[in-house]
Amino acid sequence: MISDELKELMAPAMTIEELGVSEVIITDIIFRILFGEGTVNVGRFSQIMGVHARILDSLLSHMKQEHLVEVARAGALGSLSFTYNLTDAGTKRARDALERSQYTGLVPVPIEKYNRAILLQTQEQERVSPRAVQQALGHLILPENFHRRIGPAVNAGTSVFLYGPPGNGKTTIAEAMAELLSSNSPIWLPETITVGGQIIRIFDPLVHIPISEDDTNMHLGITNETSTLQRPKLDKRWRLFQRPSVMVGGELTMDSLDLRFEPVAKVYEAPLQLKANGGMFLIDDFGRQQISPSQLLNRWIVPLESSIDFLRLQSGQTLEVPFRQFIVFSTNLDPAELVDGAFLRRIQMKIEVGDPDEKLYYQIFVRMCQHYNITFDKNCFLHLLQKWYREPGRVMQAVHPRDILKTIIAICDYDSMAPKLTPQLIDEACRSYFVDAVMDPHASPLAGKDNGARAKVPQRSAVST
Repeated sequence: MISDELKELMAPAMTIEELGVSEVIITDIIFRILFGEGTVNVGRFSQIMGVHARILDSLLSHMKQEHLVEVARAGALGSLSFTYNLTDAGTKRARDALERSQYTGLVPVPIEKYNRAILLQTQEQERVSPRAVQQALGHLILPENFHRRIGPAVNAGTSVFLYGPPGNGKTTIAEAMAELLSSNSPIWLPETITVGGQIIRIFDPLVHIPISEDDTNMHLGITNETSTLQRPKLDKRWRLFQRPSVMVGGELTMDSLDLRFEPVAKVYEAPLQLKANGGMFLIDDFGRQQISPSQLLNRWIVPLESSIDFLRLQSGQTLEVPFRQFIVFSTNLDPAELVDGAFLRRIQMKIEVGDPDEKLYYQIFVRMCQHYNITFDKNCFLHLLQKWYREPGRVMQAVHPRDILKTIIAICDYDSMAPKLTPQLIDEACRSYFVDAVMDPHASPLAGKDNGARAKVPQRSAVST
C-alpha cells in the first residue's frame, strides 16, 4: 500500500508552481511536440507530458497571445478541446528549443521530490522470510541452511560480498537475490528529474520494468469489489516499477558512475547507482573491471558510509542524491588482496561460495541429468568421480556437471545418437573440457591447467548453477 506521505508527495499538480519545474522546460517540450507532430490537441499534450490539461490550457493560451501557436481546430468543449499548431514565430522558437535539448516526454520531476520519494520508499527495509529465500534459491543445489547466509544479508539491505572460486554459482545466487527483491513491493519512480534547468534521464528500459495496471490497482488497494473511482489521484509523471536490478561486469568504468551528458539529445544520463536506487546493484567479477578496486573504493567510500551520493553537472553544480540500493560485490579473487580493511568494513556481510563436496556434486549431477533428460547411471558417475577427480586431485566445481553433460550431448548429436552416459563418452567429454596434460599422456605439451584443475584443497560446500 502507498503511504500517506508518498501519496501527498505525488499528488497531481494543478498549477505550474506545484509542478516545481521551470516554465521554460515545459514550454520547450510543448514546442518540440508541435514541431514533431504538426497539430496537437490539449489531451495529447497531457498524455505525453503527464501534466493536467488545465495547466497546459493556460500555457497554450499564453503562447497563442504571443503568436507562437494558433488554433488549428476548435472543439465542442471549449479551449480544453482545442488543437494547436505552430506559427512562423513559433517554428523559430521550436528550433531554438531543439537546440537546447531533444527531450520530449513526461515533464521532469524536481530533484527534491525525487530524493524525498526514494527516502520514503527505502526508510523501512523490505523484509524477506526464510521461506521466500528458500523458494528463490530452490532451483539451486545448496549446502544445508545456506539460505540463512543470504536472508539476513538481503534484510540488512546495504551491501554484501560474495566470494569464492569460479564456477560455483555466485552470479546465479545474486540473480536470485535480485528476483527476490523485485518480487517484493514495487517502487514509484519518475522517468526524468530536473535540477538547475537540466534534465536527467533515470528511466532505463533494461532496468526498470513497469508494473501492470492490475498490479498497480492492487498496490493501491483497489480490487474488483471496490470502485476505480476510489483510486487516489496521483501525478502521472510517477510510474510504478519493479524494484530495479542493475548488473555490471568487467565493462564497468568510472564514467558509468557519474552523470553522462548526451551531446545530441542534450540531456544527462543517470549513473548506474542512481538507476539502481531502491533495488539492487551487482558488480560481478569484482576486481576485473576497467577501473581498479581502489578507484571504486575512493568513489564509493563516502556513499557506502552515509547513504548519500554526490554528482556533478557540467556547469560544476553538485547534486546530492540518495544512495539507497542493495549492493552485491561478487568475485573469485581473494577479497583481502582486492581492497583494504576500510572498504571491507563498510561491506557488512561476506558470504563464501565454495566448491561442492562429493555429496553436493552428486546431487548437482543428478539434477542436471534430469534437466537434460539423460538417464543417470551410478557406475558412470563413479567412473567420472574416480578417474577425473580423485586420481588427479582435481577440485570440483558446481558448474562442471552441466558443462560435461552438454559436451556429451554435443558428441552424441554429432554421432546422430540419443544422449546417454557411458564411461567412454564421459572420458571423451572430459578430455575436451579439462585442458590438463596430466590426464592424457598424448596431450599437447602446451596444454595447461583449466579452471577445473586447481591445486588440491580441502573441499567445501557450495552452490550449483
